[in-house]
Amino acid sequence: MPSKAVVLRPSEQPLADRGGGARTIPMVTPGCGSTQILNGFTMFEPGARIGLHYHNCEESVLVTEGEAIAMIDGVEHRLSAGDTTWVAAEVPHFFRNPSTTKTMKIFWIYASIAATRTLVETGETRPVAAEHAADKLVKR
Repeated sequence: MPSKAVVLRPSEQPLADRGGGARTIPMVTPGCGSTQILNGFTMFEPGARIGLHYHNCEESVLVTEGEAIAMIDGVEHRLSAGDTTWVAAEVPHFFRNPSTTKTMKIFWIYASIAATRTLVETGETRPVAAEHAADKLVKR
């Protein structure tokens, strides 16, 4: 049986503006044929953060550039490039860029193609893939 594979380059993928100084580049999605995982990059401008939230599946985040503050289940963790987190389903967390001058970048992986994000402040739940819908993506 032939294998299915693709090579994805961040510079060739569209951007999704997450607001507040955060932009996401979706990489592995159903659009490339994935049936089990989602992954991509999120860049945080100086001082940017994403609100406290949780997912319905496990998530792993690798800091690829800069420094980050990860708040996981109420505990603050200072992270540098190469540091990686694993967060179980339903555990509240967020990431922020503590720098006032440098961009921070993370690579994230969700253990489910049906990953959701629930915002703790509002209780609103949306599929992670909806954040990367065609109407939210900007070609570069």
